[in-house]
This record gives sequence, C-alpha cells and structure tokens, in this order.
Amino acid sequence: MLHQLITYLKWLPTTFHLHGIHSPFVFSFEKKCLKSNTNKDTYELLKTYRNTLLKNNQTISVTDYGAGSRVFSSNKRKVKKIAKYAGATLNRMQLIQRIVQYFSPNHILEIGTSLGMGTIALASHRKAQLTSLEGCPETAKIAKTHLQDFKHPDIEIIIGEFSESIKKIQDNTYDLIYFDGNHSREATLQYAQDLVVTTTNETVWVFDDIHWSSEMTKAWNEIKELPEVTVTIDCFWVGFVFFRKEQHKEHFSIRL
Repeated sequence: MLHQLITYLKWLPTTFHLHGIHSPFVFSFEKKCLKSNTNKDTYELLKTYRNTLLKNNQTISVTDYGAGSRVFSSNKRKVKKIAKYAGATLNRMQLIQRIVQYFSPNHILEIGTSLGMGTIALASHRKAQLTSLEGCPETAKIAKTHLQDFKHPDIEIIIGEFSESIKKIQDNTYDLIYFDGNHSREATLQYAQDLVVTTTNETVWVFDDIHWSSEMTKAWNEIKELPEVTVTIDCFWVGFVFFRKEQHKEHFSIRL
C-alpha cells in the first residue's frame, strides 16, 4: 500500500488533461471511451452479474499460481468474498465494456478469468471470439456456470498455468488482450514477450493493476520499452499498450 501511495503522488504531476494531448488517436480514445458516459444504460447486466456472485455462499479451494493475496490467508474461500475483495469493481467492469465497444475487436484474449467479472464485460461485444485463461479449476467452474446463466455459453476457458496455456494460442492473432492474472514482474513481462507475436498494428493490450506493487510497476516500465510498443497510457490502476507503427513512441498518463 505504501508503494501505491508513493507511486500515485509521483504519477499525479505527470498526467495530461484532455486538451494537453496532441495525439488525435489518444485524444479520441480518452474523450470517447475512457471518460465517456454514453453507455450507462448498458451497465445493468454487469451489475446483476456481480451482485449474483456477491450473494454466492459457496466455498471453493483456490489454486493460486500468482503473486498471492493480500486479503486471504487460506486457499479455502467463499465465492462472495472473492467477488468482493479480489474481483473487478463495477467501475472497472464498466470501463472494460466501454473499451470493447470502442475498439470492436474480433478476437479477444483474457489472462485471468477468475469468477468471470472481467469476462462478462469483455463478452459485451458479442461479435467477438473470446478466449479466457484461468489457472484455478474451481474458479473457472464458477465462472463458466455463471457465464452460461447469463447467455454466454460460447466463451472458451482454458484451464492451466498461464505460461503453458499461452503456448497453445501463440499462433493466433488477437485484437485485444486483457492481462489480469499473475501480478508478479517476471510472469507479467514473460506473458507480454510471449504474446507480442499475436499482435497486429491495431491490437490493444490492457493491463490491470500496473502499480499494484513495485514489481508490477517495474514490469509496466519494461513493457513500455518493448521495441514493438509505440504508445502507452498509464491510468494508474490500468495501463494501455498500442502497436501503431504510424505513431512515434510516446507515453501518456491520464486520470480517469
């Protein structure tokens, strides 16, 4: 928590206001997506999905390959507690939905299904083919059941350690990848390096919790410097990466 506070105080003075952004692409993305309120009437499904999980009293055994939890001391956890303390907030789900509606991706990859709270938001663009990776069989089972209940039976959920699952899909191309899995520097950076081959000029990467820890901040800074990356946007708790060859390398910090 101390790292987040110190990093936030350093980050604030670097943020751009809308009219200080000279890139038309980034200007449009901020105005029409990041700070848009035009889709409020479509958020009800996200709220209902989240509330359903918050009422789920089932206890499951969680397999955690990542950086661990700051909340839970045991791998035996109630679904409603996972949803409350480890799942995506409603604001975050709404942002993910706006992103897929703005970019209209055809192929989406999610790293970290968990209970499907990010997945349901990604699936709001129904024309997209969505694949989600999850390390824990129990949380994947809960997610799959709830996604089916909410009329999304066609989402492919691949269960297993992320590094192994990524090897299975490296021949694919993805228009959008949402990284919300292992929150360690080494793993996050490795996933990014392994998935560069799946990108096109129009691909967007979305990284959750880029300043969750000093390790994640380091990973984010190293991802920014990958030679394939041109534009990045740091919104503190979420980061965006673009590969647009027509733009020179530039980094933005934007308050949401």
